[in-house]
Amino acid sequence: MKQQRLLAGDVGGTTTRLVLAESKQGSMRVLAEQHYDSARYTGLAEVVAEFRTGERGGPVAAACFAVAGPVRHGVDGESVKVTNLPWEIAGAELAHTLGIQRLRLINDFEAVGYGIDHLDDRDLIVLQAGLPEPNGPRAVLGAGTGLGQAILIGQAGRCAVIPTEGGHADFGPTDPLQLELARWLIRQHGRASYEDILSGSGLARIYVFLRERGLIPESPSVAAAIESGAPASAISSAALEQRDPLALAALELFVKIYGAQAANLALASGATGGVYVAGGMALRILEKLRDGAFLSAFHSKGRMTELLKRIPLRVIIRPDVGLRGALACAERMLAVESMAEHGQSG
Repeated sequence: MKQQRLLAGDVGGTTTRLVLAESKQGSMRVLAEQHYDSARYTGLAEVVAEFRTGERGGPVAAACFAVAGPVRHGVDGESVKVTNLPWEIAGAELAHTLGIQRLRLINDFEAVGYGIDHLDDRDLIVLQAGLPEPNGPRAVLGAGTGLGQAILIGQAGRCAVIPTEGGHADFGPTDPLQLELARWLIRQHGRASYEDILSGSGLARIYVFLRERGLIPESPSVAAAIESGAPASAISSAALEQRDPLALAALELFVKIYGAQAANLALASGATGGVYVAGGMALRILEKLRDGAFLSAFHSKGRMTELLKRIPLRVIIRPDVGLRGALACAERMLAVESMAEHGQSG
């Protein structure tokens, strides 16, 4: 296979990450990578145009963009509305604008799924080794700007990834405090979904909910940090570094619900091959994910507890797994085309 350049992106409501790489005979070399503040741009084409200046502007054999939103497959090709950003992306139009013949749009957690088989042990924290079933389905979820989820069928090299919007499913409380939270969310927003809780803005909502209950006083310093911006970061830092009682209570409730939803996904997908926790929140609160509360909530499913104890549970600590997955998807596009041509010629 000749040397070819690939372009990939991970498009989120907060940050858009782009990478240009060179592929030849199964080896990959990154040529350039850059991150952009998504809100500063009117659309993805504008970001890519800025990225592809100078030496980055040469021919690209294939491109894949992982987007935080449900990808639609219509008669005019792939299109997606970014969930937490006012961008609408049409694959055919983007390909024409960028001058790239082979271009795909995939869901951001579909990309995370493709990236998993490109990780090694250094990229994973084991919460539960479990007893994985060979070729069993796997699942991945991750809280960040929203709550992404996907299901993986097959194993390394032949994996198919099914993106889902399961993060928008209705929240199922498991104790009286969570039931109170659900009622509070319904009063505030009209419904209670897992993404309303398991996201950066969700952690802030939990904090406000607990503050309004009036049982734990708010620290003036934490209140000031929240007001200055990035409330999720302020709350998690106050919980983990300062041991602030209100922030810690919010994070503990967040982690308990996170573990329960990871188990829900495992049961719904039959993920006997393992469950992976990804996303920016996992990196920020890793200490809390490892202290036992997450795993306890993961196990707490009545008659399904023993099944869940056999399912491997790992946290992905490589922040660019989605970007690498999109790059792998772009490379796969060329490999599939090459195999098709080989079959025709043979």
